[in-house]
Amino acid sequence: MDILTRRDFLTSLGLLGIGLVGNRIVSELDKSSTSRTVPEPGGKSEIPMNMKNITTGYVYDPIFLKHTQPGHPESAQRLKAILAELESSGVLASLRQIPSRAATLEELSYVHPISHIERAKQISQAGGGYFDPDTYATRDTYDAAVTAVGSLIDLTLAVIDGQVNDGFAFIRPPGHHAMPDGAMGFCIFSNVAIAAKAVQLQRGLERVAIVDFDVHHGNGTQAIFEADPTVLYTSTHQYPHYPGTGSLREIGRGKGEGFTVNFPLPAGVGDGGFQKIYTEALIPVMRRFNPQLILVSAGYDCHWNDPLASLGLSLTGMAWISQTLVKLAEEVCTGKIVFALEGGYNLDVLSVGVANSVKALLGRDDFTDPLGKSPRREPDLTEYLAEVKKIHHIGGK
Repeated sequence: MDILTRRDFLTSLGLLGIGLVGNRIVSELDKSSTSRTVPEPGGKSEIPMNMKNITTGYVYDPIFLKHTQPGHPESAQRLKAILAELESSGVLASLRQIPSRAATLEELSYVHPISHIERAKQISQAGGGYFDPDTYATRDTYDAAVTAVGSLIDLTLAVIDGQVNDGFAFIRPPGHHAMPDGAMGFCIFSNVAIAAKAVQLQRGLERVAIVDFDVHHGNGTQAIFEADPTVLYTSTHQYPHYPGTGSLREIGRGKGEGFTVNFPLPAGVGDGGFQKIYTEALIPVMRRFNPQLILVSAGYDCHWNDPLASLGLSLTGMAWISQTLVKLAEEVCTGKIVFALEGGYNLDVLSVGVANSVKALLGRDDFTDPLGKSPRREPDLTEYLAEVKKIHHIGGK
């Protein structure tokens, strides 16, 4: 499909001619966005002349706004808030758009059986419904979900092929809870997992690392790769909490043992705790694995003011994580890193948090944090980190 012009982009959001105040849209954004047909693979990819030297890529398609349900926390309002913040802050103008497309059946089948793919399609074609009590579908859900997967694949391939240095996928529905054989936890298909398999199968990469900082454990991603030594999966998440997986002792199985690294965290762990986890454990594990690509399941519900959880990160802390991962990618894989949107349900936090992550990708450090630090005291992680290091042989002789 053609790349959206700025005017098309704003029109699709209902923002053309509408004022912006801070990160809030002064309009009726709950109304439906402009209708747009689902993109087909193989469309034009010409980049406007004024974008030739821009090196951070992104993907977005208006179909993502059509998968929505009023009152549900995972609604189109999330992406509308993000895109409005990127536009009002001027960040979006610094990015290069990669064309969106639907994933092929073969690509979806990298991790999902045909039975799940067909069920998702059938539910949408029937007008919508529920996969489970949390996970809804509308008549547009299947088209949105396959476009999320295909667009993330092509953004990731663009990074591998050197078309852009790095990127952020503004996609939904999210993906890290989707199990191989079914939708779960707001997720239809395992977006990041399929992208990881795509770069292995289509570009021959041997080692891909996935870093998941969503507050919920990515049980689907773990299930897909727990026996695979070519994909390192790391997750920092509140525990015990939904979906109930991701304990410290879940380290993979068979040939994949040691390539799943979980950091199950008590409520209240914030900026200081996360910095210790990253510097003392997560980064050493990543360096040891030496990935050729880093994929990030970026969930902004780890903020202290998210309505669905109670970790203690601030926007400053999340920006530090993004900046640290970008610097790590520069060190171990020539900067090849791609962020993909997962959770985050406080819209003010989500929009600014994503904008801060994009700034990190652009090499900027002018991060904003209107909410400040968590008012709660952080727990001591000294004994916890000692146990993590013991289990994963970090820093031992």
